[in-house]
Amino acid sequence: MAFQVSPGIQVSEIDLTNVVPAVSSTTGAFAGSFQWGPVDEVITVSDGKGLVDSFYEPANTDSSAEDFYTAESFLKYGSSLRVVRINTTGLQNANASAGTQLITNETNYDDIAKDGQLAATIGKFTARYAGALGNSLKVSVCASADAYSKSAETTLSAEEVAGQTLISVTAADGFIVRDIVEFANHDTLYRVTAVDTGADTITVSALNQPTGTGLTETVPSATSVARSWEFYNLFNKAPGKSQSALKAGGSDDEIHIVVVDEDGDITGTANTVLESYGFVSLASDSKDSTGNSNYYRDVIHNSSKYIYWTGHSTAMLTTASETRTHLLSATTAFLRPSTPENSSLSAGADGSATTAGQKHAAWTTHFGDAESIDLSFLIMGSVAGDSLTDWTTMVNQGILLAETRKDCMFVASPLRKDCLGTTNTETGHFAPTNESNRTKNVIATMNTASSSSYCVFDSTWVYQYDRFNDRYVWIPANPHTAGIMARSDLLRDPWFSPAGFSRGQYLGITKLAHNPAQSSRDDLYRARVNPVVTFPGQGTVLFGDKTGLTTTSAFDRINVRRLFIVLEKAIATAAKAQLFEYNDAFTRAQFRSAVEPFLRDVKNRRGLTDYSVICDETNNTDSVIDRNEFVCSIFIKPAKSINFITLNFVATRSGVQFEEVYSAV
Repeated sequence: MAFQVSPGIQVSEIDLTNVVPAVSSTTGAFAGSFQWGPVDEVITVSDGKGLVDSFYEPANTDSSAEDFYTAESFLKYGSSLRVVRINTTGLQNANASAGTQLITNETNYDDIAKDGQLAATIGKFTARYAGALGNSLKVSVCASADAYSKSAETTLSAEEVAGQTLISVTAADGFIVRDIVEFANHDTLYRVTAVDTGADTITVSALNQPTGTGLTETVPSATSVARSWEFYNLFNKAPGKSQSALKAGGSDDEIHIVVVDEDGDITGTANTVLESYGFVSLASDSKDSTGNSNYYRDVIHNSSKYIYWTGHSTAMLTTASETRTHLLSATTAFLRPSTPENSSLSAGADGSATTAGQKHAAWTTHFGDAESIDLSFLIMGSVAGDSLTDWTTMVNQGILLAETRKDCMFVASPLRKDCLGTTNTETGHFAPTNESNRTKNVIATMNTASSSSYCVFDSTWVYQYDRFNDRYVWIPANPHTAGIMARSDLLRDPWFSPAGFSRGQYLGITKLAHNPAQSSRDDLYRARVNPVVTFPGQGTVLFGDKTGLTTTSAFDRINVRRLFIVLEKAIATAAKAQLFEYNDAFTRAQFRSAVEPFLRDVKNRRGLTDYSVICDETNNTDSVIDRNEFVCSIFIKPAKSINFITLNFVATRSGVQFEEVYSAV
């Protein structure tokens, strides 16, 4: 309170309502390879549709399916997932000039390409995301009234009979492939499929007729031929002069832009229109009716899901007018080409298989800082090449990251070959292996991993349907295992065991690569591997709740580790409010009053059996206070899950009282 120098009343507020906040415990994280989407950027998706919207469908390959369905499988359990598309070797964007270039994400585009720096390398347009899928894109630009349509482009130089597809014209240089043409006094529309300017011929096919259908009737010589841009019917008129140009007294500045799936790889149908942008401007200072930028570069940047602008066309802007800073106003005299400009994108590449180093780099770069990104499960996925060395490296690095963060768990499965055997190079099928060998393989692999309570190992791979390619694929079980833990949080609380028939049911599983019998389950459990088991008529369940800790401890159980993660995360968040306060009895009492009701609630929800909070002068001594420290000791008795059940059935003689034999059991 400020000192007052004259009589008066000063009103102030002091907030003593601090509580321990709720914290998330169901968010997963995964880094993998995908066909589409931003690279080296964390994208949060909440369901399978969102995954497809952000990263497209899986390709018809095992590696693509493994990563895609690892992500989607976790999302089946009702949780959100942070996804990073890994920057693999050779990954690059399709572009108009077939250049070699990778633009990882929007931030990277703004840094290296937004001002036209890469125009000489990759041309006017580039696919918004890297990958071969971008090679299916075409960008068509109409920049004048003549390019939009022309009622008398040329005339026939000879009579053409019905059924003819090769048409002789006076001049063919005004046509491009896929133009729409119409002959005077004839109603049928035709699409141009080829142009030969040397011979002055065009090849046509009647619209709305079987492919290759020629003229539907004879057309006389000297008949006038009208042509239109292939997308003219998407817009109600030709591009002209924008409102900004009208106000500035400038020339025509509008263009129409259409983005097309030329090859059909994206939609399944060739030449499907994906996006259209009408009446956008070549002038960088042009505004639309709402005051937003109508500059074609900005409109594409802000609205397109498929492309970025990367350079001007010399057919619309002279070389002298082109500037990297785009200081072009509505008064500029823009050039107006008489034919549309089509840019078919190419040179997009998916890159190589993900290496252990690349996946580890993605983890540490995007998931390493607990302050900047919140997550509960780091999902390993699979290992490219099925290498034990890479598996060990990735698992130990994942464990290290989880232990450093202290607020998440790392979830891993064995190698593919541990469960399915090695691939026969002649047939492409997996060599058979028996249960004993599978168990030994899994245990041997798991023994190379570090001991930690911040990780969970399951025992197998799972077989599930790939709906996009109509086939079945094998993926590691770890996304399902992480999903089961997340679903346990939603159904009960994080400190409930995720295993068993109540909460441990796997979803969408056709079969297991390794369905261990009781003796194998015993061996796996001793090796800190949680068996995944299919029981006839009861489904597939997680049949263990051990962490990856090798020593006997309360923390060798998933529910205890997750209990402490939630307690530590929530109470640490609440403790931030005590920073820079005085370490006195008032502050300590205030902190206890926030922590104790939270622990009481957890106890009432069966998370712990007892607790004690000590935060007073006994652990905040004068020396502690002099070091500007604050100490609170929280003692927890965690609740334990049932792993072993003993049922004693005792037969007694008829005359015996049960109380007499209780002590003998």
